Amino acid sequence: MYISRTNRIQQYLSGRIFKSRFWSGAVCLCVIAALMVSMAPLSQAAAPSLKTKSAILIDAETGQVLYEKNADMRLAPASMTKIMTMLLAMEAVEAGKASLDDMVVASTAASQIGGSQIWLMEGEEMRFEDMMRAVAIVSANDAAFALAEYIAGTEPDFVRLMNERAKELGLANTQFQNSDGLPAEGHYSSARDVAIMSRELVTKHPKVLEWTSVWTDWLQRLHPRASQKESFLRNTNELIVKYPGADGLKTGMTSEAGFCLSATAKRNDTRLISVVMALPSNAERLDDTIKLLDYGFREFDRVVLATEGQNIGSVRVPNGHRELVAASVDRDYTVLVPRDKRELITTEFVSDERKAPIPKGGRLGEVIVSVDGEEIIRVNVVSTEDVPKANFFTLLSRGIRDFFRGLFKRPVPQTEISL
Repeated sequence: MYISRTNRIQQYLSGRIFKSRFWSGAVCLCVIAALMVSMAPLSQAAAPSLKTKSAILIDAETGQVLYEKNADMRLAPASMTKIMTMLLAMEAVEAGKASLDDMVVASTAASQIGGSQIWLMEGEEMRFEDMMRAVAIVSANDAAFALAEYIAGTEPDFVRLMNERAKELGLANTQFQNSDGLPAEGHYSSARDVAIMSRELVTKHPKVLEWTSVWTDWLQRLHPRASQKESFLRNTNELIVKYPGADGLKTGMTSEAGFCLSATAKRNDTRLISVVMALPSNAERLDDTIKLLDYGFREFDRVVLATEGQNIGSVRVPNGHRELVAASVDRDYTVLVPRDKRELITTEFVSDERKAPIPKGGRLGEVIVSVDGEEIIRVNVVSTEDVPKANFFTLLSRGIRDFFRGLFKRPVPQTEISL
């Protein structure tokens, strides 16, 4: 009887111990799992989940890609095509081939174009700038067509200019068939290419942002047969009234392309450009765009690498009058870096191995800047002074010096570059 009772006590205690160990182990596993989640990289955890087929987010200043999803997929761009139309128009103004005050006459073909429009009448005259406002604000196909004819003579000739400019910009997945983006066989682009042309437009011709940031406006009509003296304009891009800092850029929508948007917004010293394509609704293209822009502004900090004229060290030019040449950079360089990876920036100088003579501002090499092992930018390193060639006796003495330094294992002057 005594033994039986003892066994029961032992069994009871063993069960309690087992249950205690079981629950203690379970709690430990939960704590470990929580710690692993909390220690996951912030940039990965915060990367947006998008519905779009294709998207990209870039820094407007540098072109640095902050996020991409199938960014090279060829898709119909719809009216985002007009980004290239506006770019060529602004370049024509910059080159003196056109003026914002020029009067543009709408042709029969322009007055008969379909899709979104301002209902231009055949023979109607309108200022070049007002045509641009119509394209930028209400995505007017007739105004885009009229501008194309005014700049190049015919729309087919303008389309040829569009494709030539696309090649110059390195747009590998873009081909245009018209100036307005209406559906056409063989008319396509990609999120990356749209971002590149958008960046070219907003950074080189910020005047367009004065138009794309307007929510509502009125357009004067001068044609004697016009039923109204003014036309009401309302922007197709709702982002500019729904997202702080948004001031552009271009919507697109056809049954083939779905809902597309190339957007740009600026906060403090950072301007971002996002592109989303082939979404089923306006609400979803706005939602995905806001997610992208929020991600960029929230997760990245701008880091100044070097400023133009800043001394960043010296580069050895063996045959130069000065053996060690003071070095700088050719412009200001900044990058956007994930906030959790600021300490992971690394640099590597690659010399051009140039020989004297070298002019002031002449390139000496480049610094490859990487974050967490991924290259993000290359910085041009230039001479801060003219570097004439050393004479024969200087080169001879250096040769003798280097011989004896090598013999006694003493270092020769070396390049030292630091951003």
